Amino acid sequence: MGNREDLLAGARRCLFDKGYARTTVRDIATAAGVSMAAIGYHFGTKEALLTEALAEATREWGTDLEHALTRLPDETDPWQRFADRWDAVLATLAAHRGVWSATFDALAHPEARARLAENLDEARSGLARLFDGVAETDTAAARSLGTLYQALLTGVAAQYLIDPESAPTGSDLAEALRRITDPTR
Repeated sequence: MGNREDLLAGARRCLFDKGYARTTVRDIATAAGVSMAAIGYHFGTKEALLTEALAEATREWGTDLEHALTRLPDETDPWQRFADRWDAVLATLAAHRGVWSATFDALAHPEARARLAENLDEARSGLARLFDGVAETDTAAARSLGTLYQALLTGVAAQYLIDPESAPTGSDLAEALRRITDPTR
Protein backbone atom coordinates (compact mmCIF):
# COMPACT_ATOMS: atom_id res chain seq x y z
CA MET A 1 0.00 0.00 0.00
CA GLY A 2 1.01 3.61 -0.48
CA ASN A 3 0.89 6.34 2.15
CA ARG A 4 -2.61 7.40 1.11
CA GLU A 5 -4.02 3.88 1.50
CA ASP A 6 -2.07 3.37 4.72
CA LEU A 7 -3.54 6.59 6.08
CA LEU A 8 -7.08 5.53 5.20
CA ALA A 9 -6.55 2.15 6.86
CA GLY A 10 -5.00 3.76 9.94
CA ALA A 11 -7.75 6.37 10.17
CA ARG A 12 -10.35 3.65 9.93
CA ARG A 13 -8.78 1.66 12.78
CA CYS A 14 -8.66 4.83 14.88
CA LEU A 15 -12.29 5.66 14.06
CA PHE A 16 -13.42 2.24 15.20
CA ASP A 17 -11.18 2.16 18.29
CA LYS A 18 -11.30 5.77 19.50
CA GLY A 19 -14.10 7.45 17.57
CA TYR A 20 -14.12 10.53 15.39
CA ALA A 21 -13.74 13.11 18.15
CA ARG A 22 -10.97 11.44 20.15
CA THR A 23 -8.71 10.49 17.26
CA THR A 24 -5.61 12.66 16.91
CA VAL A 25 -3.23 13.25 14.02
CA ARG A 26 -0.59 11.36 15.98
CA ASP A 27 -2.95 8.40 16.47
CA ILE A 28 -3.55 8.13 12.74
CA ALA A 29 0.09 8.56 11.77
CA THR A 30 1.13 5.90 14.27
CA ALA A 31 -1.57 3.48 13.12
CA ALA A 32 -0.63 4.08 9.48
CA GLY A 33 3.13 3.95 10.07
CA VAL A 34 3.68 7.27 8.29
CA SER A 35 4.62 10.80 9.28
CA MET A 36 2.03 13.24 10.56
CA ALA A 37 2.87 15.51 7.61
CA ALA A 38 1.55 12.84 5.24
CA ILE A 39 -1.98 13.58 6.43
CA GLY A 40 -1.74 17.18 5.27
CA TYR A 41 -0.11 16.19 2.01
CA HIS A 42 -2.72 13.59 1.05
CA PHE A 43 -5.90 14.89 2.69
CA GLY A 44 -5.33 18.46 3.86
CA THR A 45 -6.76 17.93 7.33
CA LYS A 46 -7.30 15.20 9.86
CA GLU A 47 -11.04 15.76 9.54
CA ALA A 48 -10.96 15.28 5.77
CA LEU A 49 -9.05 12.02 6.24
CA LEU A 50 -11.40 10.74 8.94
CA THR A 51 -14.43 11.71 6.89
CA GLU A 52 -13.06 9.89 3.83
CA ALA A 53 -12.24 6.81 5.91
CA LEU A 54 -15.77 6.86 7.33
CA ALA A 55 -17.29 7.26 3.85
CA GLU A 56 -15.22 4.32 2.62
CA ALA A 57 -16.32 2.14 5.56
CA THR A 58 -19.95 3.16 5.02
CA ARG A 59 -19.77 2.14 1.35
CA GLU A 60 -18.43 -1.26 2.43
CA TRP A 61 -21.31 -1.62 4.88
CA GLY A 62 -23.72 -0.74 2.05
CA THR A 63 -22.19 -3.43 -0.15
CA ASP A 64 -22.53 -5.98 2.66
CA LEU A 65 -26.14 -4.91 3.21
CA GLU A 66 -26.89 -5.32 -0.48
CA HIS A 67 -25.37 -8.83 -0.45
CA ALA A 68 -27.34 -9.75 2.67
CA LEU A 69 -30.62 -8.54 1.16
CA THR A 70 -30.10 -10.17 -2.23
CA ARG A 71 -29.39 -13.54 -0.57
CA LEU A 72 -32.79 -13.57 1.13
CA PRO A 73 -35.32 -16.01 -0.31
CA ASP A 74 -38.29 -14.59 -2.18
CA GLU A 75 -41.11 -14.07 0.27
CA THR A 76 -44.65 -13.41 -0.91
CA ASP A 77 -46.00 -12.21 2.44
CA PRO A 78 -45.06 -8.50 2.56
CA TRP A 79 -44.90 -8.43 6.37
CA GLN A 80 -42.56 -11.40 6.51
CA ARG A 81 -40.51 -9.93 3.67
CA PHE A 82 -40.19 -6.68 5.63
CA ALA A 83 -39.23 -8.55 8.83
CA ASP A 84 -36.63 -10.66 7.02
CA ARG A 85 -35.05 -7.60 5.46
CA TRP A 86 -34.77 -5.79 8.77
CA ASP A 87 -33.30 -8.87 10.44
CA ALA A 88 -30.65 -8.80 7.70
CA VAL A 89 -30.04 -5.12 8.47
CA LEU A 90 -29.51 -5.98 12.14
CA ALA A 91 -26.99 -8.65 11.20
CA THR A 92 -25.01 -6.10 9.17
CA LEU A 93 -25.19 -3.61 12.04
CA ALA A 94 -23.62 -6.22 14.30
CA ALA A 95 -20.88 -6.95 11.75
CA HIS A 96 -20.19 -3.22 11.20
CA ARG A 97 -20.73 -1.84 14.69
CA GLY A 98 -17.61 0.34 14.40
CA VAL A 99 -18.95 2.12 11.32
CA TRP A 100 -22.16 3.00 13.09
CA SER A 101 -20.46 4.13 16.30
CA ALA A 102 -18.12 6.34 14.27
CA THR A 103 -21.03 7.70 12.22
CA PHE A 104 -22.96 8.82 15.29
CA ASP A 105 -19.77 10.28 16.78
CA ALA A 106 -19.06 12.14 13.54
CA LEU A 107 -22.48 13.83 13.50
CA ALA A 108 -21.21 16.44 15.95
CA HIS A 109 -18.52 17.57 13.49
CA PRO A 110 -19.47 19.99 10.68
CA GLU A 111 -17.15 18.57 8.01
CA ALA A 112 -18.35 15.02 8.55
CA ARG A 113 -21.98 16.11 8.78
CA ALA A 114 -21.65 18.01 5.50
CA ARG A 115 -20.23 14.93 3.78
CA LEU A 116 -23.04 12.77 5.16
CA ALA A 117 -25.57 15.33 3.93
CA GLU A 118 -24.03 15.24 0.44
CA ASN A 119 -24.64 11.50 0.29
CA LEU A 120 -28.10 11.44 1.89
CA ASP A 121 -30.15 11.42 -1.32
CA GLU A 122 -27.99 8.62 -2.72
CA ALA A 123 -28.37 6.65 0.52
CA ARG A 124 -32.15 7.10 0.49
CA SER A 125 -32.54 6.01 -3.13
CA GLY A 126 -30.20 3.08 -2.50
CA LEU A 127 -32.29 1.92 0.44
CA ALA A 128 -35.50 2.25 -1.60
CA ARG A 129 -33.90 0.17 -4.35
CA LEU A 130 -32.62 -2.48 -1.95
CA PHE A 131 -35.79 -2.83 0.08
CA ASP A 132 -38.44 -2.36 -2.59
CA GLY A 133 -36.75 -2.52 -5.98
CA VAL A 134 -37.56 1.14 -6.66
CA ALA A 135 -35.88 2.36 -9.83
CA GLU A 136 -33.58 5.34 -9.40
CA THR A 137 -35.58 7.10 -12.10
CA ASP A 138 -38.68 6.99 -9.87
CA THR A 139 -37.48 9.90 -7.79
CA ALA A 140 -40.74 10.45 -5.87
CA ALA A 141 -40.90 6.84 -4.66
CA ALA A 142 -37.16 6.73 -4.00
CA ARG A 143 -37.38 9.87 -1.89
CA SER A 144 -40.46 8.90 0.15
CA LEU A 145 -39.55 5.25 0.73
CA GLY A 146 -35.88 6.03 1.11
CA THR A 147 -36.61 8.69 3.71
CA LEU A 148 -38.67 6.22 5.73
CA TYR A 149 -36.00 3.53 5.48
CA GLN A 150 -33.25 5.99 6.40
CA ALA A 151 -35.23 7.09 9.46
CA LEU A 152 -35.80 3.48 10.49
CA LEU A 153 -32.18 2.57 9.84
CA THR A 154 -30.84 5.46 11.90
CA GLY A 155 -33.21 4.71 14.76
CA VAL A 156 -32.59 0.97 14.73
CA ALA A 157 -28.82 1.53 14.55
CA ALA A 158 -28.97 3.91 17.53
CA GLN A 159 -30.99 1.41 19.55
CA TYR A 160 -28.62 -1.39 18.58
CA LEU A 161 -25.59 0.63 19.69
CA ILE A 162 -27.25 1.50 23.01
CA ASP A 163 -28.40 -2.04 23.80
CA PRO A 164 -28.06 -4.77 21.17
CA GLU A 165 -30.12 -7.20 23.24
CA SER A 166 -33.21 -4.97 23.23
CA ALA A 167 -32.92 -3.53 19.73
CA PRO A 168 -36.07 -4.14 17.68
CA THR A 169 -36.12 -7.19 15.45
CA GLY A 170 -37.56 -7.28 11.98
CA SER A 171 -40.68 -8.91 13.40
CA ASP A 172 -41.01 -6.12 15.99
CA LEU A 173 -40.90 -3.49 13.26
CA ALA A 174 -43.32 -5.38 11.01
CA GLU A 175 -45.79 -5.81 13.88
CA ALA A 176 -45.60 -2.11 14.72
CA LEU A 177 -46.33 -1.18 11.11
CA ARG A 178 -49.23 -3.64 11.02
CA ARG A 179 -50.70 -1.94 14.06
CA ILE A 180 -50.29 1.49 12.48
CA THR A 181 -51.88 0.44 9.18
CA ASP A 182 -54.66 -1.62 10.80
CA PRO A 183 -55.75 0.04 14.06
CA THR A 184 -58.24 -2.78 14.73
CA ARG A 185 -55.38 -5.21 15.51
